[in-house]
Amino acid sequence: MTDHLKSPSLESPHAFFSRTGGVSTGLYKGLNCGPGSSDDPACVLENRCIAAKHLSGSADTPVLSCYQVHGRDVVVATEDWGNDRPKADAMVTDQPGLILGILTADCTPVLFEDRAAGVIGAAHAGWKGALAGVTDATVRAMEALGARRERIRAAVGPTIHQASYEVDLDFRDRFTKEQLDFDRFFLPGKDPWHLQFDLPGFVKYRLEADDVESVWMAELDTYTSEDHFSYRRTTHRHEADYGRQLSAIMLKP
Repeated sequence: MTDHLKSPSLESPHAFFSRTGGVSTGLYKGLNCGPGSSDDPACVLENRCIAAKHLSGSADTPVLSCYQVHGRDVVVATEDWGNDRPKADAMVTDQPGLILGILTADCTPVLFEDRAAGVIGAAHAGWKGALAGVTDATVRAMEALGARRERIRAAVGPTIHQASYEVDLDFRDRFTKEQLDFDRFFLPGKDPWHLQFDLPGFVKYRLEADDVESVWMAELDTYTSEDHFSYRRTTHRHEADYGRQLSAIMLKP
């Protein structure tokens, strides 16, 4: 049985899945949906089918995901692209029956919906993509399909939180070079050379600056939640690899 979070603001079928459930074992135990991991591909496929059935009622509903590159490119999904994943970090569609899936293990998944226009989106916002404007680009891509930003509702899923996200001074400089007051997303760290970065807070700021209707926050830290995959936790434990949880949304057929 899968475990997941849902946003009360989104009406379309959607879920921020945890790692609970699924058929993977070992380091990937549970619902690992990431083909980029070294997990058994058959297990990853089965896990994605489990997620598809949960969302749509059918394991055969296509789950689309991108070859995520920590950028700002957005693709328009019109049909199932199978294993030929485009290099991008966000997707939008106005086509019912396609599941847009974002894979994360600390980065921030964001799901979007303009219910009136029948347009949805999904974005992978790691720090690079968030700074580059991947959520801004997703909103604009939805508008190109007929959405209106003042009707777009965004939901920010489980991600690494500020208390768990230690960075160095050079990291902060990348943000303050873009905009000086981005300094407010950093708190003092364990010593003068380290800081704590608020990734979900920064993503929320970018969304609100785009004048979307609302932003819902999951308020769950993937680093501290053993029910979620976490790249940083895996690194600190010197583990060989890690799984990816799925965040997904679809329009009803």
